[in-house]
Amino acid sequence: MPAKAELHCHIEGTASPKLALRQAGKYGVDLSAVIDGDRYRWTDFAGFSAAYDAVAGLFRDEDDFFRLSEDYLSTIARDGAIYAEFFISPDHAEKSGLSPAAYTTALGEGIRRANSKTGIEARMIVVGIRHSGVDAVEKAARFAAKCAHPLVTGFGMAGDERVGDVEDFVRAFEIAREAKLGITVHAGELAGWHSVESTLDHIRPSRIGHGVRAMENLDTVKRIADEGVVLEVCPGSNVALGVCTGFDSHPFPLLRNAGCKVTLNSDDPPFFGASLKQEYDRAKDYFGLSDADLAAVTRTAIEAAFVDRATRTHLLARLAQPRR
Repeated sequence: MPAKAELHCHIEGTASPKLALRQAGKYGVDLSAVIDGDRYRWTDFAGFSAAYDAVAGLFRDEDDFFRLSEDYLSTIARDGAIYAEFFISPDHAEKSGLSPAAYTTALGEGIRRANSKTGIEARMIVVGIRHSGVDAVEKAARFAAKCAHPLVTGFGMAGDERVGDVEDFVRAFEIAREAKLGITVHAGELAGWHSVESTLDHIRPSRIGHGVRAMENLDTVKRIADEGVVLEVCPGSNVALGVCTGFDSHPFPLLRNAGCKVTLNSDDPPFFGASLKQEYDRAKDYFGLSDADLAAVTRTAIEAAFVDRATRTHLLARLAQPRR
């Protein structure tokens, strides 16, 4: 199995039920409504979002956050990951009583420690939460543009894409683009192909989170391929949320065969039973990808990563090294 890389993961969504229960004990919180044994309990996107918010609220100080990022990155590094980007949310930080700056610094310290232990490289993408409204997304963009943390290299928008019109958020992305941040947007997951088309029209991102429902319109698929937009595909998440009925019907191979640049990502791993390793394994088992194909997927992710040229060159050299 070749080295792995991921571009689409929400850092609070990496907390396992075991870790969440430990945090709940620290803060005296009852999680019985969202944890059932060793699994999170939810039935639809609204339930998932509520469970996610409950778990995210258990991370409240710098120690919590640097351990969260260090643990996650160290875990995926053991499974062969050499690079990862994860989404960070100033909104969650403030709800937890921590300043966005302290939150980002703590997560960055976790990245530094994981890199020191395992060699994994990582970067952070600040996200605005779409269903929190235009003002909230613009506030997140201003933070991303001004925070000056060297590991914050991108800006994106997450949340429920069925809320609002994407053109309402153009100013937020102009702020981020002026700050020379990489741009990614969640689209084509809960909403259909038109969400992808509108995102391409108004935001012009280099990457789209999910994007799988572009398959509902082959002209949109062709546009993605022609414009070289990279799709951050999360098969396990798509199946868990009912975007696709199963892995055998997931559009990943169709998008790839149509010339789209596709990557494999875990989204919110323990919530969806979808670790990065599982995503690569499923791509082999269900999509028929060979080790060479998977190495090409990793290369696509590294080439699309929001990193400087020297880091990209270093990562590509690591990818080319034979794995033991």
